[in-house]
Amino acid sequence: MKRWRDEPTEESFWGVVLAYAEVKFKTYSGLPFSYEIKKGRNGEYSKELWIDRREKSKSLAWSSVLLALNNIKKVGEVVNRPKALGDIRGVTYIYGMFYRFGLIDMPDEVKEKMGHPKDRKK
Repeated sequence: MKRWRDEPTEESFWGVVLAYAEVKFKTYSGLPFSYEIKKGRNGEYSKELWIDRREKSKSLAWSSVLLALNNIKKVGEVVNRPKALGDIRGVTYIYGMFYRFGLIDMPDEVKEKMGHPKDRKK
């Protein structure tokens, strides 16, 4: 995140997303998930996040993540619910990721539901 804060480009944010692959997150409703990014035939990452939820995986397009990122008005602001980031497919996952990345904050009651401490340090 430090590199992205110093140089807020798509490429540096992609580095953050890669670094957090397979880390445990929680959705707005408290459901655990993680994601992985597969490599294509050419050996490069596909820029498609595969959300691991129970026995089924769902894909999340990089363009959706960028769209939500562009909808953040100020880094660290309180975002009350996922849809506040936009009407984006997979936004409930993006909301949990952005909180973990330190891009957004959330109301205390949501933090409790997600199992996070109220006074998390950024």
